Amino acid sequence: MKVKKILPRGFCHGVVNAMHLVAQTLNDPATKKPIYILGQIVHNKNITEAFTEAGAITLEGKNRREILDQVDSGTVIITAHGIDHNLIVEAKNRGLDVVDATCSDVYKTHNIIKEKLKDNYQVLYIGKKSHPEPEGVIAINPEKIHLIESIDDLKELSFDENTKLCITNQTTMSLWDVNHIIKEAQLQFPQIEVINEICLATQERQEAIVKEAKDVDLCLIVGDPLSNNSNKLREVCETKANTKAYLIGNVNDIDINWLLDENVNIVGVSSGASTPSIFTNQVIQYVEQFDKNNQETYKKPDLPPLSKLIPRTKK
Repeated sequence: MKVKKILPRGFCHGVVNAMHLVAQTLNDPATKKPIYILGQIVHNKNITEAFTEAGAITLEGKNRREILDQVDSGTVIITAHGIDHNLIVEAKNRGLDVVDATCSDVYKTHNIIKEKLKDNYQVLYIGKKSHPEPEGVIAINPEKIHLIESIDDLKELSFDENTKLCITNQTTMSLWDVNHIIKEAQLQFPQIEVINEICLATQERQEAIVKEAKDVDLCLIVGDPLSNNSNKLREVCETKANTKAYLIGNVNDIDINWLLDENVNIVGVSSGASTPSIFTNQVIQYVEQFDKNNQETYKKPDLPPLSKLIPRTKK
């Protein structure tokens, strides 16, 4: 079967940096044990399981405060999504070693917001309430940073025309998620300043999907269900390129019936920014060898060992 390999896809710089920091921490003999990751280092269960096998304990909880409260010794690793800086200070004061794997794009957003707050702005922040990135941002100043998930949230806000306002967003949102909210905010608050903080990696992958998926019959997005940017790739593929798309974790999640459909002859493949290329490449190879008329090609390959996902570090 013909495959269209949609580029760019796969790891962004923030994910690469986070994974290397975890690997380096695990390999450093001076690291205080035990080693805890405060939530999934990136939103991909395969990566989480790989680091668990290697000795890092991934903790889960309702929020980062709840997760940190589970730790009383050792080393804590901050995930790529960022965290409330006060929790970093608290962890250090409690004698914990802290490794900060926050993505530089997330820190950039934090710093922009902090500068605006110093200048007495109210900040409207477009994001998902359940996602750890907005949690870290809102914690900067819950009184002056307002989480916006929909236009309805905008309607609940009221500022006079002299109030300094700016609007920005979670880095993994799509342009189509934020644009209509920004336009409505500009109508409601004409003085508002717009600061687009969608990261370049996210934007490039979404734009590529919209452009390239128009020429395929079906699109497979390799990514974790918890990955916001992977979910957005599937969503924009269907809503903007008008091409059916499925989000899959690996080759085993492919439903044979998708490929057997008589209307499916060209399959597009892309992947989220936290998806290991080894899984995406396996999906590409499987679909390329798939022959509707040869049942021997239907058999799925074995998945690669999780140890293959951990980056090598210098000794």
